[in-house]
Amino acid sequence: MTEALTPAHIFRTGFGFWEAKTLLSAVELGLFTELAKGDADLPALSRKIGLHDRAARDFLDALVALKLLEREDGRYRNTAETNLFLDKAKPSYVGGLLEMANARLYGSWGLLTEALKTGQNQNEAKDKDDLFAALYADPERLRGFLAAMSGVSFAAANAIAKKFPWANYKSFADIGCAQGMLPITIARAHPHLSGAGFDLPEVKPIFEEFAARHGLSGRVKFLPGNFFADPLPQADVIIMGHILHDWDFSQKRMLLQKAYDALPKGGALIVYEALIDDERRENAFGLLMSLNMLIETKGGFDFTGADCQGWMREADFSETRVEPLAGPDSMVIAIK
Repeated sequence: MTEALTPAHIFRTGFGFWEAKTLLSAVELGLFTELAKGDADLPALSRKIGLHDRAARDFLDALVALKLLEREDGRYRNTAETNLFLDKAKPSYVGGLLEMANARLYGSWGLLTEALKTGQNQNEAKDKDDLFAALYADPERLRGFLAAMSGVSFAAANAIAKKFPWANYKSFADIGCAQGMLPITIARAHPHLSGAGFDLPEVKPIFEEFAARHGLSGRVKFLPGNFFADPLPQADVIIMGHILHDWDFSQKRMLLQKAYDALPKGGALIVYEALIDDERRENAFGLLMSLNMLIETKGGFDFTGADCQGWMREADFSETRVEPLAGPDSMVIAIK
């Protein structure tokens, strides 16, 4: 048995940052956006994105080996996947999340050991009370953060638009809507719905610009507010996507109670996250996301579908269920 074992999996995991940083740097350099315009040979592509001669061939061929680029007859091109999701000119671009990972999370995760030993966040808000206050105070960083939230929500938003029985409802409100990926996606798929995004006032111009770009300014409105200080907007369906995991247990329960209070009888609450599987064995992304909340927040953590259903029942919701969405994300639905 021991003779058949190798450390390959251990080394692949331990050196995973090599692969991650290679992709993140490619996004930062605009490589995939450039190749979306057409394939290119090594000298031309190096010149367009500013690669040094010493680095260029190994960098591009590493991306080929990672199945993120293709190469034929000396010319490089995007894969179908990178062409769809990493071209900034396409509405399907999810690279904003990777841009944030490169600019913020990559460095903070280098301090994971300290976070594990102290229980304290390790990001730019380490000595501040609120990560979001720090982010929202800087317009450029705010815009980058909101674009990242669109990236992380893209697949889940499309799945929610398809899987939830929207024909039974007339209105919805997305709490902590960020740039507006979820409300725009749902409104585009279901013309009978009126939608709203609820977030801090600083988000308004970015949300409205995003809605206008998608031709939905008239059907999706922005509602400014603070979900801790203000009541939640009333709607038939309230959505919280990648929101609850930012906060500690008491804050999670308070937000669920606010959602219950804002809904009419028969209304629905949708919570979607990278839910940890109930046995806490399979969804590594959900568990790693919870470690990311350790690094990013004062008290946030991710949770299982069973955890969330229990909290919802404590808030007096009568029916709950869990449904998978896309990738590591699932939604928990509760009915008032």
